[in-house]
Amino acid sequence: MKNKYLVSIAAIVLLIAGTPFLISGDHIDAPSVTGTTSDISSFYAFEGENSNNLVLIANLQGFLPSGVPTQNAEFDEDVLVEFNIDTTGDLVEDLVIQSIKRGDTMYFFGPTVPSSTGLESEIATFATINKVAISEGTTDAEAIVSENNNMKFFAGPRDDPFFFDLNRYTAILNGEVSDFNEEGEDAYAEKNVLSIAIEIPKSMLGAASVGTNPFEPTTPVYSIWVESKRKQ
Repeated sequence: MKNKYLVSIAAIVLLIAGTPFLISGDHIDAPSVTGTTSDISSFYAFEGENSNNLVLIANLQGFLPSGVPTQNAEFDEDVLVEFNIDTTGDLVEDLVIQSIKRGDTMYFFGPTVPSSTGLESEIATFATINKVAISEGTTDAEAIVSENNNMKFFAGPRDDPFFFDLNRYTAILNGEVSDFNEEGEDAYAEKNVLSIAIEIPKSMLGAASVGTNPFEPTTPVYSIWVESKRKQ
């Protein structure tokens, strides 16, 4: 019997059209998984240095302090991270790229048509398999990047690039103030995450849907989201 993985948290759906950079943030917004190894902190999608490529980055385990806590943080072998790609505009994944840790290596499967859609997944062992050694140590250590099948892969600790004035935001919600400061205070400064990064040629995703974006109905659009799924 194949192991099944059930969704524990999903980042917000993104639309990739002509926009060069899109971001979804989910720091401490999911109480059931906050502080766990399946907690997604942010998701980035943007064009690579080569504009024919798309870069997808999922960050997990946000708010890692620098030093030993970051160096000791590990990806969970029971957590599957799945990038979902909708090419038809129906918000159902047509392709997936899956990543999961085994030992000191991160394995990637896809892009491929998933065996099932929705909340449950099985590892697509029938798909193209790639891997990269997980970068360890401090976040400024040289990144280990593997390149194969025209794709690039990275997995390891990195500085959290997300910027947000959390204290001011909380004060606004509590009615203490009414707006943000002109210059905010970054709540994520000197905090780290565990990152999974993929660079993939757009050509490997096939044709995108048109008519999805009401403001640019003729512009092809990919809808992309990321999920973490825990072994059941």
